[in-house]
Amino acid sequence: MANVENPAAGSDGAVKPALTGAEAVEVVVGEPGVVVRQVGPDDWREWRAIRLAALEDTPWAFGSTLAQARTFGEEEWRRRLAGFPCYLADPPDLAGGPVGMSGAFVEHPAPGADGQGVTVELVSMWVSPAARGRGVGAHLVAAVVEWAARTGAARVHLWVTDGNDPARRLYERCGFVPTGERAPLPSDPSLSEVGMVRELSA
Repeated sequence: MANVENPAAGSDGAVKPALTGAEAVEVVVGEPGVVVRQVGPDDWREWRAIRLAALEDTPWAFGSTLAQARTFGEEEWRRRLAGFPCYLADPPDLAGGPVGMSGAFVEHPAPGADGQGVTVELVSMWVSPAARGRGVGAHLVAAVVEWAARTGAARVHLWVTDGNDPARRLYERCGFVPTGERAPLPSDPSLSEVGMVRELSA
């Protein structure tokens, strides 16, 4: 769940454009009542609002802090939405705007053609308390997995804070398994995060 800076944004071309998420925006529709949509730089106000809400609600689930995010101006928010796919969830039966988010970036580009060997990192995953238990999280994860598979990536990887059992169970239901990796949470080194991965079919 940790948010990590996107190394593909502003790259020198080492990552092919199809893997940066910077191309056409599309809409992903899940089960009735859950709509997940990809957003871009022009949606920065919506993304900022839900990002700040997430950092305030569960600061121990992210690699960045609320204080840091509050210093960002429009240019920085737009930049963060320009380089990789970001998704917002809109259950139509809940008023008040988006209730969940997720994002992705290319973590380990490989020299092979068609994205062979590429690892996509799932980041910025959060669902508001009012929308939990409705399947929103599974749809946000699915949006990233589907994008990764469509672009030819080999796997999707993520970090989840150790002890965040609801999130870990969600990822397990979505096909992720522990990798054995462990690292300090960047925003609070007193906490640890563990790696999980889902291999994608060829």
